[in-house]
Amino acid sequence: MADQLPNTPILDELEKGTWPSFVKEIKLAAKNSPMSRDLLGLLEQSYEEKIGHWKHGGIVGVMGYGGGVIGRYSDLPEKYPNVSHFHTIRINQPSGWFYTSEALRTLCDIWDKHGSGLTNMHGSTGDIVFLGCRTEALEPIFSELTEAGFDLGGSGSDVRTPSCCVGPARCEWACYDTLALTYDLTMHYQDELHRPAFPYKFKFKMSGCPNDCVASIARSDMSIIGIWRDDIQINHDEVTKYAEGGMNIQRDVVGNCPGKCMDWDGKELKIENSYCRHCMHCINVMTKALRPGKDRGACVLLGSKAPIVEGALLSSVLIPFWKPKPPYTDLKDMVERMHDVWCEEGKARERIGEFIQRVGLGNFLEECEIDIAPEMVAHPRENPYIFYEEYYEEDDGEEDEDGE
Repeated sequence: MADQLPNTPILDELEKGTWPSFVKEIKLAAKNSPMSRDLLGLLEQSYEEKIGHWKHGGIVGVMGYGGGVIGRYSDLPEKYPNVSHFHTIRINQPSGWFYTSEALRTLCDIWDKHGSGLTNMHGSTGDIVFLGCRTEALEPIFSELTEAGFDLGGSGSDVRTPSCCVGPARCEWACYDTLALTYDLTMHYQDELHRPAFPYKFKFKMSGCPNDCVASIARSDMSIIGIWRDDIQINHDEVTKYAEGGMNIQRDVVGNCPGKCMDWDGKELKIENSYCRHCMHCINVMTKALRPGKDRGACVLLGSKAPIVEGALLSSVLIPFWKPKPPYTDLKDMVERMHDVWCEEGKARERIGEFIQRVGLGNFLEECEIDIAPEMVAHPRENPYIFYEEYYEEDDGEEDEDGE
């Protein structure tokens, strides 16, 4: 029968074990979806032959948008006609991934009607991801999504869909309103989201505290991580309760402090905050006793990426402490200057972090009119023959006693 599932002995192995299986989910969708049935057959053949049977189809999209749709075609269209087109659609997720049941049902109804029924909640960029539809279905899907209040996310060489942690909505450690900033940036960069014009992708990710629950420091071009700049708040009575309850504060808290800024004499916990690395370990371990300081804001970092073209990069400090205040004009002005320099001088498929490595951080900061700060230094310089420009400006031209 046409609606029977194909024989997939290799894929069946991936259903064994206690972990979730994408094969199991595809088989569930395949009961009602011809696209999912052909997908199983295509994947099984790929596993047998150790050859990928997908080819990139170039640019496909909806009218007026250059981003949001990732074109994909099979190179076996005669054998698997239902996945001859298998485009991926990225949908802009709400800040913090908050949904109503009605909104999720609406999304699923649209996708069951026009696509494979397979979703990814969520992609690494943060978007809702619809996996697999035909070219002729793109415009109807887009029309129904916009009518339901959803928009396409970013894809290609553009601003990718900004994403954030739940922030102050659910987390007591949030040092700024990640949800408000994410929504504001999403609305401000609508043109850059939907019409690729950069050398490569640019990602914003917002984390409310240094726990960095969206891993912004490892996978976003601009990481905005909540931080405080005064002293950690200490409730000494609660510290005593932790000690009396059996916690080894010296071993589990003080001994694991990367800044070595804590001292416990068996009765009182002391913190030398000038050495604090803001790693959140002590706060995470003693949640009732310690809290972030009251003077809260965010640290803005730049330049991380996953190892696709070049190696992986972690974000580096750009602005050590920033007070996020709507409409965030100071941040947007800085980002615009950075984009101008990157777009003018960047190479194709060169992330902004790679661009900075190539031209040098000092040159980049100068072109972007950003002041240099000590926190930008990753480690002390190793070459004693490199000097700041001010060194030469202060030279009065006179020879020293050695005639040099």
